[in-house]
Amino acid sequence: MRFTLIRSLVITVAVFAAIAGLSTKPYAAQDVREGTMFVSAVDRDGEPVSGLDVDAFQIREDGVRREVLRVSRATEPIDIAVLVDNSQAASDDITFLRSGLANFVARMAPGNQMAVIALADRPTILVDYTNDTKRLSDAVGRLFSMSQSGMTLLDAIFETTRGLARRETPRAVIVPVFTDGVEFTNRYSKDIVKVLQEEDVALHMVSIGQFYHSEDHPIRERSFLLDAGPRGSGGQRISLLSPHGLEDALQRLARELSSQYKVVYGRPQSLITPERAEVSSARAGVTMRGVRARGESGA
Repeated sequence: MRFTLIRSLVITVAVFAAIAGLSTKPYAAQDVREGTMFVSAVDRDGEPVSGLDVDAFQIREDGVRREVLRVSRATEPIDIAVLVDNSQAASDDITFLRSGLANFVARMAPGNQMAVIALADRPTILVDYTNDTKRLSDAVGRLFSMSQSGMTLLDAIFETTRGLARRETPRAVIVPVFTDGVEFTNRYSKDIVKVLQEEDVALHMVSIGQFYHSEDHPIRERSFLLDAGPRGSGGQRISLLSPHGLEDALQRLARELSSQYKVVYGRPQSLITPERAEVSSARAGVTMRGVRARGESGA
C-alpha cells in the first residue's frame, strides 16, 4: 500500500510538471513575436552614422515601447520610384534635374529596382521598375519640360503607392523631385498619408522653390503633404531654394538609403494589429527615421 501511494505521488508530480511545461514555455513562445523596421540614422549634416547597437534605437508601436532585440545592416533590396517634375515650371531647372537624377540612379539601381515617372499633366511611367542603369539614365537624359502644363504630384504619389502594393520587395521608397509650379489634383493629403502608412512606403520629398501656402485646393493639399507625408511615412523633406544643390542632396539621400539598419524588436501577440511603428534615437546628435518591413503591418 505504501508503494502504491508513493507511485501515485510520483505520477501526480510528473503530470503537474508536464502541465506546467505546456502552459509556460510554449505560451511564452507563442505570446511574443518579432517586428522589423528599416531605419536611417544620420548626423547633424545628414550623413549616415555607422556602428550603432541595440541601445541606440527606441521603437514604439502605437506609442508603446518595444524591446530592441538585434540590429544589423540592411541588405534587402529597395523599390525606388522617382517622380520627376517636367511641367512648364521646371523648364529652367531641367538641366539640373537630368544631371542630379542620372547620378542618383547610377548609385541606386544596382541591387535595387527603380522606376522613373513624369509628373506633367498626368503621371506617366517613363521606365517601369528595373535595375538596368542604362535604361534609367537614358530616360532621365531625355527629360524635357512640357509647355503650358501643370504638375500632378499628389496623384502620382497616390497611384505609385497603390502600384507598390502589388510588389513584394521588403523596402519601398518614393522620391519626388519637383518645383513650386502649378499643381492639379482633387485628392486630399490625409488620404495619401494613409495609403503610404498602409503600404509601409517611405516618402522622401525633394522640393525646389519657395512653396507659398494658398487656400486653393491643390496648393493647400500640397502644402499639407509637404509636412505630413514625410513625417507620417518615415521619410523626410529635403527643401532647396534653388536647383544648384540638387545633386549633392540626392547623393546624400543615396548614401542614407544605402546605409540603413535592419532593427528587429519584440512585440506581443495581439488580435489588434498596431497601426504605427516609430523609431527615435537614444543618442545625442543622431536623427532616426524608419518604416516597418513591408508585409508586417497586417501580419
